[in-house]
Order: sequence, then C-alpha cells, then structure tokens
Amino acid sequence: IPSVSNIVPESCLLIVVGLLVGGLIKGVGEKPPILKSNIFFLFLLPPIILDAGYFLPLRQFTENLGTILIFAVVGTLWNAFFLGGLMYAVCQLGGPGLNHIGLLANLLFGSIISAVDPVAVLAVFEEIHINELLHILVFGESLLNDAVTVVLYHLFEEFANFEQVTIIDIILGFLSFFVVSLGGVFVGVIYGVIAAFTSRFTSHIRVIEPLFVFLYSYMAYLSAELFHLSGIMALIASGVVMRPYVEANISHKSHTTIKYFLKMWSSVSETLIFIFLGVSTVAGNHYWNWTFVISTLLFCLIARVLGVLVLTWFINKFRIVKLTPKDQFIIAYGGLRGAIAFSLCYLLDYKHFGMRDMFLTAIITVIFFTVFVQGMTIRPLVDLLAVKKKQETKRSINEEIHTQFLDHLLTGIEDICGHYGHHHWKDKLNRFNKKYVKKCLIAGERSKEPQLIAFYHKMEMKQAIELVESGGIGKIPSAVSTVSIQNINPKTLPVARILPALSKDKEEEIRKILRNNLQKTRQRLRSYNRHTLVADPYEEAWNQMLLRRQKARQLEQKMNNYLTVPAHKLDSPTMSRARIGSDPLAYEPKADSENLPIITIDPASPQSPESVDLMNEEPKGCSGLPPSPEEDEEGLVMRVKEPSSPGTDDVFTPGTGDSPSNQRMLRCLSDPGPRPEPEEGEPFIPKGQ
Repeated sequence: IPSVSNIVPESCLLIVVGLLVGGLIKGVGEKPPILKSNIFFLFLLPPIILDAGYFLPLRQFTENLGTILIFAVVGTLWNAFFLGGLMYAVCQLGGPGLNHIGLLANLLFGSIISAVDPVAVLAVFEEIHINELLHILVFGESLLNDAVTVVLYHLFEEFANFEQVTIIDIILGFLSFFVVSLGGVFVGVIYGVIAAFTSRFTSHIRVIEPLFVFLYSYMAYLSAELFHLSGIMALIASGVVMRPYVEANISHKSHTTIKYFLKMWSSVSETLIFIFLGVSTVAGNHYWNWTFVISTLLFCLIARVLGVLVLTWFINKFRIVKLTPKDQFIIAYGGLRGAIAFSLCYLLDYKHFGMRDMFLTAIITVIFFTVFVQGMTIRPLVDLLAVKKKQETKRSINEEIHTQFLDHLLTGIEDICGHYGHHHWKDKLNRFNKKYVKKCLIAGERSKEPQLIAFYHKMEMKQAIELVESGGIGKIPSAVSTVSIQNINPKTLPVARILPALSKDKEEEIRKILRNNLQKTRQRLRSYNRHTLVADPYEEAWNQMLLRRQKARQLEQKMNNYLTVPAHKLDSPTMSRARIGSDPLAYEPKADSENLPIITIDPASPQSPESVDLMNEEPKGCSGLPPSPEEDEEGLVMRVKEPSSPGTDDVFTPGTGDSPSNQRMLRCLSDPGPRPEPEEGEPFIPKGQ
C-alpha cells in the first residue's frame, strides 16, 4: 500500500504488526515470546552494525569525526546525567510510589534511555533521503555512543551492588571508558587485518571468500563482548579496516554476494527487532506511573534539544561548514530511541532493581513516541524546511578526479605553510598504506596499481594473445586497441637526447643556488620571534662597507652641486655662454682659450654613453704648461682615462689626479647612471660574436 508507506515509516508498521501478533497469541491463550537480551545482542544486532560499518561512507565519516565524537560522548554523558538527576528529583517529590528509587537507579535509567539507537535511526533516515552530512552526524553518533552506554550501564550496575562508592571507584569508572572504546577499536582492527591477510590466499577457493568476512567480523564482536568492551565499535573498526583489502583480493561475484547477503541479513534482523518490540509490549509485565512516564518523555526531549544547541554553538567555532539552525533541528529531532534501550533494561536483575517493570514501561513509551511521532513527522518537516536531500546519482569520474586533485593541492598547501592538518595526516597515512600495508595484505600486482587498471591490462593482454594465436595481425579487429598491438610489436625506444655535460664547478654552483634558495617544504616553519633570530656574522662588515660607500657618494654629490670653478668670474666659460645666450650683441668674449674644459672618458666601451666618467674642468694655465694653438682651435679636448689596476675600487682608491684642488673643480657633465662594479668591467658580449 504505497499511500500508507509514504506517510508511516516501515519501523512503525512493523511494531504495529508485532502488537497485532502479540494480541492474537494472547487472545488464543498462549504466552507471547519476549525479546530476550541474549538473542538480541548475539544474533539480531551484529548484522545491522556490520552492514553499517562495512559500507560506511568513510570520507564523510572521517571529515566529521570530531563533531560526531563530541555529540556521541559529551552529548550522551549530558543526557544521562541531566535525565538521571532530574528523574531523581521527580522521584523525591513524586509521592510514596517513587520515594524508594535512589540516585544510582535513576542514573542507570538515564544512561539506558539517553543513547540514540542506530537501528531506529537507520530505519527512519534511509527513507527520508536526508543529505550526507546530517545522515552521518546522527548515524555516526548512534554508532559511537555505544561505548559510553556500555560503560555507564555496567558502572551504575556495579555501583548499585556496593555499600559505599569511593572516589577511586569513580576515577576507575572514568578510565574504563577509554579502555572500553579504544579496546573495542583495537580488537576490531586486529580481526580486520587478519581477514584481509586471509583473503590474500583464497584465489583458488572463491566459494568461501564471503564466509571469511562474516566469520572474522562476528569473532571481533564476540571477543569484544567477552571482555565487556564495545562490540559495536569492534564491528565498525573491523568492517572499515578489512573492506579495501578484501575487495582487492576477492572476485567480483564474491563482492556481490557479500553486499546482498549483508543487506538481506540486516533487513531481516531489523524486521525481527521491531516485530519483537511489539510482541514484547503485549507480553511483558507493566507498571504504569503517570508521573514517572510523562516526566521521562518530557525530560528526554528537553535534554536532547539543550545538548544539541549548546554543543553545536561550541562546534561551529571550529567548523568551516557551519551547522545551520535547520541542521540543528533535524539532529535534535532525529534522536530516536530503539531496541537497544529495551534490551539493556530487560537485562536488569530484579534483586537489585525492583522497579524494572516501571523502567520498561517508561522506555517502551519513549521508544513508541520517538519512532511513531518523530519518525512520522520528520519527513514532512524536512520538506517544509527545504532541507537539502541526498543526491541519488553517483559521482562522475570527472568529479572523482577533481576531488582527488583538490586533496593533493590542499596537502601541498598545508606542507608549504608548515601546518599539519587533516589533509597532511591523511596523505601520510595513504603513503604508509601504499608503501607497506598493501604489499602485505593484497596479493599480486593489484597491490601496485588500481584494480580497474589491472583489469584493463589483463583484458588487453588476453586480446593480444588471441590475436597472435589466430595469426591475424594483418587483419586487426576493431575491438583491439592500439595498446594490444604495441604489446605484440613493441616499438624501439627513441634514443635519449644527449644533454651537454656540466663542469664540476658549474654543477657545484647550481647546487649551491638551489640549496640556498629552495624552500624545504616538509619541515614545520618556525614562527617569527626577534629574540630567537640568528645573527649574521657578515652583517656588521657589510654595513660598514655600505656606510663608507654612501658617505663617499654623498661627498661627491655635494661637491658637484655646490662648488664652483675659481677662475675669472667674467671670463668663465659657463658665464660667457650665459651672457652670450642672453645678449650676444652687448657682450663679446675675449679671444682666450685658457679655460677650455677637458672630458675624461673610460675606454671600456666607447660606444656607450655610460662610459663618460667625470669632466675635468681644469684650466690649462693651472697645469703649468702654456696652451698650444691646436688646443685653442679644437675647443673641448677628449683625453683617455688610464685604466685602473685590477682589484681596486673607484670609491676607495684615490687616483693620480685626485688632489684636493682637482677634486674641488670636479663637475658632472651628465648623470652617468649606476657605476659598474670592479668585477663587471668586461663587456657583456665577447668580441667576435
């Protein structure tokens, strides 16, 4: 009936069927069967958890692991203690029927009812097709809170038998949480590795390959439960660890068998659990107390809402993708309770917990309310709030390639920044897995290359062999690709291009440049601190040299700017030119060529204008020699500057004509640009090229 199943979840219909079956059996006069805890925990629960763990969406789970752990651990602890404390207060105020229930009994009841149930969450959330983020947050919380529930349940059960609880007992109880959770994960990892290693040698007995997956997973669950560790976490860990290696080793038919057998097994278990819940409701002994039941239901909802709001406010400070108010509402509303709480309560001993029937009645009421009311209304609310739904189509190869490319890119950025984040450790784990683990757990060539590429090479080789055997190399069928033909007639490799040999000095120089300038990316960069900076031993000497050069240049600039030529003011060449330019008729210069300036040039590169050095405006009379008539007619006389000896510095080494009187008369003809260094005196292009 599609119209009914669209409104009412399957889990609700199954409970109704169980109620009808239980009523029918009771009406006939027989005693209906009750869901015993041993049957539930040993046979009905493991298939559901193994199916969830084996096909867990690992990428979303690991990316949101911090959020899931905070909801699972802190949220469950908050629910248990908040609910237990308030119920103890209700029992103290509730009258004569509730006064005898102590604090430990209420805390035990709170720890049983506080945990979100994975079976109920799976049953409801898979039907409404919520987006991956919300699904993994609620479902991941329901899986990982098992460790907290197991610890609190056994802890308060043991404390109820004690006459007095000491501080040491509380500390040991707190430490037992880490033992139970991490111990369960450790057991699961051990069995997962054994399963992967065993599947390496099953190539000749393909029929029993699926059996090893079920066998080792169930062994992990039983081993964990044997030592009171978390069996659910052991199952999840074994499924997650074994899957990539087992799927690389087993055949495609075995993979299909595992997939559909797990789905069928978990579906049957889920159906039986909800039917038995309905039957047990009719068959069980109930003690109804309005105050206790209504208070339990009310405080369950309040604790869940408050816990989600406070924890989300804290989590959003650290998340890049924030949880919106709509997401928070769905997470709070999706906290469904189920058969795990019922079975744990059924395990309680009448001797120590005489109020077990009242606890069972309250737990069944909460289960029915969450599954029926919240389970039936969550789909319309998701549509009303326009919460993002899950994409039904698989991701294309293009999306897969770009996702992997972005992962590599973010890993590289983290390395360059020196920040060891999520992508860095993921990359480290992948490298370790590829280098060591795959070689041990995956058989043959599949450990070195992806399964798809290995299958492609196998098909190509098969086609090539068939082609050779048929002798039809001349007639190439269209199905055979060029790779097959290359396998038959391999081309001769092209001769490697001969690279010019580098001299030892040149090679060492290149190495030095690379060593000094390239960033060592795989090292954490130290943060800047002026107190920890290493002093440069050459820094002081360089500073002294730069100061000396700067002073010399400043002195030269001042002399060029402010000193004038101490000759006859009226007969100075500059003044004469200025007067002639302003009024050529009023002033006629003397026929006197004593003050002709001399330009000194550098012979390094006569073509370049930078070779003009300084102008020596030296009057000929000051040199003690009479001016020759040729010089009078030539005007400006060009004299070649003597080349400096190698290893000297123009700034610090005084020349022959650098007497104070000569320096006083220096004047810059034009800005010569940057002065060449002593080592760069040679022209850039050698002669003859």
